[in-house]
Amino acid sequence: MFESSSTTNRHSGSGVNQFSIFLPNRVGALLDVVKLLNEHHVDVLAVNVQDSADTAIVRVVVSDPESVDEIFQQNKIAFSVCELCVVELKEASELGNLLAAMLQAEVNIFGSYALLMRPRGRTALALHVEDNECAAAVLQSNGFAILTQNDISR
Repeated sequence: MFESSSTTNRHSGSGVNQFSIFLPNRVGALLDVVKLLNEHHVDVLAVNVQDSADTAIVRVVVSDPESVDEIFQQNKIAFSVCELCVVELKEASELGNLLAAMLQAEVNIFGSYALLMRPRGRTALALHVEDNECAAAVLQSNGFAILTQNDISR
């Protein structure tokens, strides 16, 4: 399932995009995708895999999201795109404070995973939330730094 060009264009700002890739649940399928991206000088910065009997949904954050749209379309890889709220944690112990702030603002978290790289040497958490703008505002007002695509790309 490819996103329409109007949806994809909306992602060209500073927000961080998550690509959800629909792969057959077989050994080596993820490696094939990572190799393809690396051949195009795109790094996977975060990854989350959920499998079922027949398929796997792989969620990735990449260093060059604009190129990935084209790479996936050219290679007939089914995907969708959504924007994430990426938050920097000074210490892992801040997770409770982050979750408390989200609860207080009544912002649902649909999913999360850590980034493989550490911008500025700190842990970063990718959050798929109900309302990115609200989440970012609440987290910033509680002292958390929100990262953009420029912050995490090379």
